[in-house]
Amino acid sequence: MTVSKKKLNQEEQQVLRIRVRAYEHKILDASVKQIIDTAKRYGAEIAGPVPLPTETKKYTVNRSSFIDKNSREQFEMRIHKRLVDILNPAPKIIDALTNLTLPAGVDIEVKML
Repeated sequence: MTVSKKKLNQEEQQVLRIRVRAYEHKILDASVKQIIDTAKRYGAEIAGPVPLPTETKKYTVNRSSFIDKNSREQFEMRIHKRLVDILNPAPKIIDALTNLTLPAGVDIEVKML
């Protein structure tokens, strides 16, 4: 196989990349499982779910408004992320994924590569 044929094969293969984000990891894993089950039902090839690094946001707040400046509280928000790739998605798979209802608090980004 020559180099040009390899490039053609790579260009022909389409990938549907789904990034899922949520604050709670249990809800996130349940929604990713629902996405994978829907894609497998239509016979798709799936790569993932790949756990991405957890994004941690920390906030420091004064406990009182003006009396004790050294007394502070720290809060933290964790955003868990997963990545799922669906190789060569059929139109039926895309329609099924758009009609999927997921729990509140789950953010989804879908890209076609």
